[in-house]
Parts: sequence; structure tokens; C-alpha cells
Amino acid sequence: MDNMKRYIIALVMVMSSALAWAQEAEMATPLPTYKFRLDSTTLMLGDQTVLAIEPTTTLMPTMEDLTNNDIVAVRQWIDSTNGTLYTALTSFEVGEHWLHIGADSVMLTVNDVANVDTTTTEIRDIADIMKQPYTFGEVAKVVGLVLGILALIAAAIYIVKRVKDHKPIISIPLAPPLPPDVRALNELEALRQRQLWQQGQVKEYHTHLTDVLRNYLEETYNIPSTEMTTDQTLEAFRSCSAFSPDAEQMLRQVLQTADMVKFAKSEPQPHQHDLSMSQSVNFVKTTAPKHNDTENNDQNS
Repeated sequence: MDNMKRYIIALVMVMSSALAWAQEAEMATPLPTYKFRLDSTTLMLGDQTVLAIEPTTTLMPTMEDLTNNDIVAVRQWIDSTNGTLYTALTSFEVGEHWLHIGADSVMLTVNDVANVDTTTTEIRDIADIMKQPYTFGEVAKVVGLVLGILALIAAAIYIVKRVKDHKPIISIPLAPPLPPDVRALNELEALRQRQLWQQGQVKEYHTHLTDVLRNYLEETYNIPSTEMTTDQTLEAFRSCSAFSPDAEQMLRQVLQTADMVKFAKSEPQPHQHDLSMSQSVNFVKTTAPKHNDTENNDQNS
């Protein structure tokens, strides 16, 4: 019985020593130090402030790293020209909160908003979702696909007839190319069906996605986006005839998410992959020029 007690006491001492050693090893691991700046350390409840972290050889902090019970990171993006990582932060708790950035900490002061008199202010229910009519881009996609299929069938019949009659095929006129917006939509749909990000090929997925948009801008509006950074592309698009704030926001979201994946090795959430695809499709549909069907029919004849 005494031997059993000694054995149990020895086992407890060994486990305690191992636990203490593990805690010391964890505490000995130094936290990374970043060079950063914050737009403001004081904000109103629900407002946002932007944290900028300059490039470093260490792994950049993620949104999860910068989020705690009182401070919430709502989005991140990277400046493709210099590699600076930006994070928009907000808080819905009034008071003073510590923001931990690697080995450093900064205090954020969150002030309450002015009191709202609910006796004189009308509080309304959330409006129902509005059903949007079919856009020109959606109709153009269907029309373009039908015209393309008919053109291919006609070309095949014509080639077979020329071969049967032993006539040279080189004189066969080429089928008219699809408009850039229709071709871009087809490429986006093909990319969606390949399911690259679902197979772990996240970087390839976002690279192909941005390539389609950049080629579309170059073919449609002569913007050499394939040779530009994200900021240069957005600046050039602002001078484009198809510019609108909504279209710019869609383009910005797709390009900046791809930059985060390629340069910051970020791992977006599954819904962000689908969001980039839907934003790309909507951007092409929103900015697609009107096609001259009469001119296309004349060329086909």
C-alpha cells in the first residue's frame, strides 16, 4: 500500500513538472513585432478605424488575430504596390479596449452615440427584398450563346459541303467572334464549373478570375489592366464611360481579395470565393456595352 502511494506521488510530480515545462516553453516564444499605424484611437460606437501594417518577413496577422470580444475586424485588403496590409476595425462596446498587434498593444476609446428619442423617431421594419428585372447583360448572354451555336452549326455544315465538293476550305469566312462581355461570362461560368477553390486551388481560382476581368477591360474599354496594379486599374476605370460607384465597388472587391490571396497568402472564407464570382459576373453584366445586332447580322450574311 505504501509503495502504491509513493508511485502515485511520483507520477503527480512528473506530470506537474511536464506541465510547467510546457507553459514555460510557450511563454518563451516571442510574439512578432510589426510597424503599424492607426487612423484614430477614438471612434464612435459602430464607426470604423483603419489599421495599416507595413510589410514584414513574419506572417501578417489575420482578421481572427485582430478580433476579440470588444474589437471586431470587419475586412482586410492589401496595397499591391507596396504590400501594406489594411484592416478595418469597429466596436459595439462603449469604453476603453486594448487592441493587441503582435507584441504591441494600443488602446481604443469607443464613445457612445447621442441618445435617440424613440417617441419622436419612427422605427420602420426592414424593407422586403426587391426583385430586379432582367438586365441587358443577361439577355445578351443568352442571345450571344444562341447565335454562337447557330454560327458553329452553319460553319460545320458549310465545311462538310466544301469537302464533299472538293473545294478549298480556306475561302470559308470565319464565324463572327462573340462580344467580349459574352465571352467573359462564358469563361466565368467555365471557371465556376471547374471548382478550383473547392479542390484547394485557391490561388489559381482567384488568378483566373481576375485575368478574365482584366482581359475584358482591355478588350472592351482599352484599359491595359493586365499590366496595371489594382489601384491603377481602379483609377483607369473611373475615367471609363461605363463607370459607376457600384461597378467600381464590385471590381475593387474582386481584385483586392485576389491580392490578399496572392500576396498575403490569405485564406478567404467559402462565401468570399462565391462572392468574388458573383461580383465578377455582375460587373461584366453592368458594364457591358450594347451590341449592334443589325451590324452583326450584316457581317454574318
